[in-house]
Amino acid sequence: MGKAYVLKTVPFEAVNEKRRVLVTGAAGRIGSYFAQHTNSLYELRLMVRGDEKDIDRIRPFGEVMECDLSDLDGLKRACHEVDTVVHLAADPHVHSTWDALLPNNIVGVYNLFEAARTEGCRRVIFASSVNAMNGYGHEVQIRSEDPVSPGNLYGVSKCFGEAMCRLYATKEDLSAIAIRIGAFQTRKTLASSNYRIPPSILVSPRDLCQLFVKCIDDLTLQFAIFQGLSNNRHNWFDISDAKELVGYRPQDDAFEGFDGFDE
Repeated sequence: MGKAYVLKTVPFEAVNEKRRVLVTGAAGRIGSYFAQHTNSLYELRLMVRGDEKDIDRIRPFGEVMECDLSDLDGLKRACHEVDTVVHLAADPHVHSTWDALLPNNIVGVYNLFEAARTEGCRRVIFASSVNAMNGYGHEVQIRSEDPVSPGNLYGVSKCFGEAMCRLYATKEDLSAIAIRIGAFQTRKTLASSNYRIPPSILVSPRDLCQLFVKCIDDLTLQFAIFQGLSNNRHNWFDISDAKELVGYRPQDDAFEGFDGFDE
């Protein structure tokens, strides 16, 4: 099958000013961390539903805009004059039913890609999940190019998003990168006595943020699937593609401790 990427023959144009980046789901844990740590690099537009409790903490980091994934016209306004969309908004619950997943993880993903295409965005970075591949056993290390194998309906919805990345990258000339995000955890949740996650699927906040930045700044890829884990001594998912193609250099190893897992 080969590696899961296609290189452009003509590089994207470099820009001197800050790129405008739309972050959907910006009030969530990943989105708010990204906004806090990259607002000096990019001109951020932070999309929220409007009913989140922690919206005020992200207001210093960019332009806050209320919009729902069901609102295609609103998404077009959100994507207007945007270079890159970091699409984090979704139903995040791995045990969600199909009826719960359909509005945001299926219809909403289509709406987002259509809005980005219509408004001429350069790239969409789609927050996929290791759940798109967790149907495999732990006896093998999963590569980005392996056939998808979701272990739940949430994972199925992420496979749909990856397929949309491929479709729009090859048929609509909208660059798209899917990142299969591992278990995004902090020192606090990892230390909880009732919360146990295998270190082999962990990603620290600072490592995942670095990977997003690498994917935004890349000027050559038309399509890619990367696996967003830290540099753990034993990784269930292979991260060599991201290292090779965008220079991802994760700093943290969950087997060595959690110094980089502060939020």
